[in-house]
Amino acid sequence: MPGMVIVTPSFANDFELCTDLNRSVLRYAPSDVSHHIIVPRRDMELFSRLAGPRTKIRCEADFLPGSFVHLPLTKFTLNLRRPYPPVRGWILQQVIKLAATATFEEKVALLVDSDVEFVRPFGPETFVRQETVRLYRKPNEIDQRLPRHVIWHRAARALLGLPSADPPYADYVSSLSAWDPAIVRQMLERVSKTTRSFWASAIAAQLHFSEWTLYGVFVDEILGPPANVVASDDPLCHAHWGTESLDERSAAEFFRGLRSTDVAAMISAKSGTPLAVKRAAFARTRAGLTAENGAADTYRSF
Repeated sequence: MPGMVIVTPSFANDFELCTDLNRSVLRYAPSDVSHHIIVPRRDMELFSRLAGPRTKIRCEADFLPGSFVHLPLTKFTLNLRRPYPPVRGWILQQVIKLAATATFEEKVALLVDSDVEFVRPFGPETFVRQETVRLYRKPNEIDQRLPRHVIWHRAARALLGLPSADPPYADYVSSLSAWDPAIVRQMLERVSKTTRSFWASAIAAQLHFSEWTLYGVFVDEILGPPANVVASDDPLCHAHWGTESLDERSAAEFFRGLRSTDVAAMISAKSGTPLAVKRAAFARTRAGLTAENGAADTYRSF
């Protein structure tokens, strides 16, 4: 069976969310799957409470070039090799995800944010088909109705040296992003070659960027043809992306939409849903699934 790691960038404000995610990983993933939580140096002590045989707390500075210097009292990082524009926190997190994933030798790196929790058993075989890491792709989903997504596609194509193309584009954005680290290494080499600069500097200079979109475009248009790519439009994660806060009633309504293929659920941290509401809703959902499936509540080989 191919190996798998789980990668989560986090920080102090999301500690409780990340704690819940980590518990769900330990409960539902195989015993040989490790969870790598990557945090700023200032948050290492806090997150060290989660460290264990399967949980590795990593410092984000270990994945960044020495030229990346945090600007005190701001959310920005300065890349001394390319000082303008400063690197915003959201872009920096994506650089860290890419850099960390490129270091792994396992077949699957599952990128999971702190506001996700697993609700069913899963393993590498959930994300590998025909010895290929499954790609989430929803064809012809992105057009001018989603202007930021259009910009992400254009940025990805420029970074990869691909000619411009008009919408519609495929959507690759999912709460569970399964990547093949070997492909990530190839992709970053391509960005460095195309931009004639170190890939981290090229990506950090972007004002708008999506790591999911970069990976999807690379797999589809450079490693393709698409017919040879194992892809699915099932995200495997039931997601609440909205900014509206959920209460007990609306959280229950949300979880009623959980599909039989979903191994995880996500209530966006940006929604401001109270932690107590979120925890209670997940607890009810897990209890219900356990009642349905009997003892099959923790990981077993499918």
